[in-house]
Amino acid sequence: MAKTYRDAAQNATDALKPFTFERRSLAGSLIGGIQETQDMLDYCARHGIVSDVEMIDIQGINEAYERMLKGDVKYRFVIDMDSLKKESHAA
Repeated sequence: MAKTYRDAAQNATDALKPFTFERRSLAGSLIGGIQETQDMLDYCARHGIVSDVEMIDIQGINEAYERMLKGDVKYRFVIDMDSLKKESHAA
C-alpha cells in the first residue's frame, strides 16, 4: 500500500502526542555536556590534536573585525585574555 502525505503527517502527529499531551520532553545538544566536552579536550591533549587559531591581543580586535568583514581570515581568532589585563593596567 502506498503511503501518502496525509499518512506521513498523521504518523508524525501520532508520534508527537506523548510530547504534547503527556508533557514529555526531548532534549539534545550539538556539543554534549560539560563532562563530554572535558573528555574530548583530554583526548585531544593526550593525542596532540590541536585547533588552528590565530591568537590576537585585545588591542587588535578592531583590525581582526575588519579582516573578518573582508573575508581575510583563515582560522578562528582567539583573544589573548592576558592582553586585556595589560590594557587595564595601562589605563
